[in-house]
Amino acid sequence: MGMVSENHFSFSNRSPTPKLCSSFTTRIFSDVAGDITIVVDGESFLLHKFPLVSRSGKIRKMVADTKDSSAKLELLDIPGGAQAFELAMKFCYGINFEITTVNVAHLRCAAEYLEMTEDYRDENLIARTETYLSEVVVESLEKSVEVLATCETLPSIAEEVEIPSRCVEAIAMNACKEQLASGLSMLSCGGESTELKSDRLEWWVEDLSILRIDYYQRVICAMTRLGVRPDSIFASLMHFAQASLKGVGKCQIWNPGKVNPIAGMAERDQKTVVETLVSLMPTEKSCSVPLSFMFGMLRMAIMVDATIACRVELERRIALRLEMVSLDDLLIPSIQAGGSLYDVDTVHRILVNFLQRIEEEEESEDCGYESEGLGSPSHGSLLKVGKLIDSYLAEIAPDPYLSLPKFIAMIEILPDYARVIDDGIYRAVDIYLKVHSMMAEQECKKLCKFINCQKLSQEACNHAAQNDRLPVKMTVQVLYFEQLRLKNALSGSSGDGFPSQRISSGVPSAAMSPRDNYASLRRENRELKLEISRMRVRLSELEKEQLFMKQGMMDKTGNGKTFLTSLSKGIGRIGIFNGQAGGKPKKSGRKSRGSEGKTGRSKRYSVS
Repeated sequence: MGMVSENHFSFSNRSPTPKLCSSFTTRIFSDVAGDITIVVDGESFLLHKFPLVSRSGKIRKMVADTKDSSAKLELLDIPGGAQAFELAMKFCYGINFEITTVNVAHLRCAAEYLEMTEDYRDENLIARTETYLSEVVVESLEKSVEVLATCETLPSIAEEVEIPSRCVEAIAMNACKEQLASGLSMLSCGGESTELKSDRLEWWVEDLSILRIDYYQRVICAMTRLGVRPDSIFASLMHFAQASLKGVGKCQIWNPGKVNPIAGMAERDQKTVVETLVSLMPTEKSCSVPLSFMFGMLRMAIMVDATIACRVELERRIALRLEMVSLDDLLIPSIQAGGSLYDVDTVHRILVNFLQRIEEEEESEDCGYESEGLGSPSHGSLLKVGKLIDSYLAEIAPDPYLSLPKFIAMIEILPDYARVIDDGIYRAVDIYLKVHSMMAEQECKKLCKFINCQKLSQEACNHAAQNDRLPVKMTVQVLYFEQLRLKNALSGSSGDGFPSQRISSGVPSAAMSPRDNYASLRRENRELKLEISRMRVRLSELEKEQLFMKQGMMDKTGNGKTFLTSLSKGIGRIGIFNGQAGGKPKKSGRKSRGSEGKTGRSKRYSVS
């Protein structure tokens, strides 16, 4: 049989020709003189020498170096294995086949390995594959992704011929073109551009999710460098996380309690994915990332034991928008055996980051000597976080394994001006005392000292006055401030009259620096505005109470007992501060005093 005519193949997207078995090759070329046996991955190919040595420099050298013409030639570690070698053999013998995105990377690497350059024949396999890569692959984002995915199984020779790097750059460049086309559509189509933009964004985001994490990282870095929109990058990150991490599925929306981190992917691989995705997140603050995604990544980072830097970065990003977080997001299950049910330490670190952010914002305001006090956006965020943390404390308080130091740390981390009223703290402390009923008296007092009785609402005061779980001293304080508040309300006093609420004159000291003077005035301004907020709450409560007392006076006009009589009895009971200031109250006395307080309260509310 003579040499087969020059080969011809097209650049279509159909599947490649089925594998040509070695028996087929033997049947065609066994009767030709100068046959040679080549072994690839344990599979033998009996081939004619001339078509191979005329195009492959490596086979030509191996044949020249072999003294025994009947000896077998073995090709070790050929890229793409026996399948890629068969395609290269077909090319040498002129058998038609198609170059596709599935085989072009393997063919290009196999051609490099076999040294099929232009030095041996014009339009050799290297040139033909390069033509396909440059004219077909890099012009399409989809084809570039497909070729890049096939490089995952190739050795380092793929990097030497720069197939991955060219595909990465092509993907990033075509993504920029898609972005530009979406922007032009927005200008020309008006309202329909949003739908067009979302459709374009969806298809290439899905394509990228098939890549291995190291290739995906290179693609995202290239997109960032070329100016792809941060929101598009975040959308890709979210889709890749949901596709790659078995605990980040849409139906399992970040519930690690029902997720096995080993399922579907090795824990080490999941750790790499989590850490890489976090490192790829854009730094722009304008990016609107769902907080559920951030908390989901944080939970996955905790589960797979990601690096501290990874978790700290997630906590920092969450702290930037902590005022927008929901209570369910903060309820992060703890994975430590024998510990509390919830990961309180992580939430505490997030709070620390949030307070540092607030402090930096206040310092920037100080530099401009423009103090907005409690009306500033930073303080508005602080008040929202204060309510959120109070709800969080009430949610974790029933945990029997929650230690007192952790619970106290969560209470005391927020400053006093983060709460207008202390009803939330009181509710959380009451739940904690109810669950941890075996607490020592000293621990109970240590916990209750964080409740400011002056900042309790009327409803909370009524409950606290009858709460046997509270220390006696706190119960008496509640009764005292209740009586004092009513007295001031009836006497027309403009303030609550609490000694702890007196504000300094605001005159700066001459020994203080101008910045210290300004900081002092700022603190006083904050305290004054906080008092205004408290007084508004008190005013609303007193208006309701006044209506109640007027109604009682109309219903009981014949009652001989006046409010001052009831008030004098209540103040008489407060005398225990003078008579037993140094003594420790007994349990029996605690209940009796509580019952007396209740009797006095019922009398006080019977008349106006």
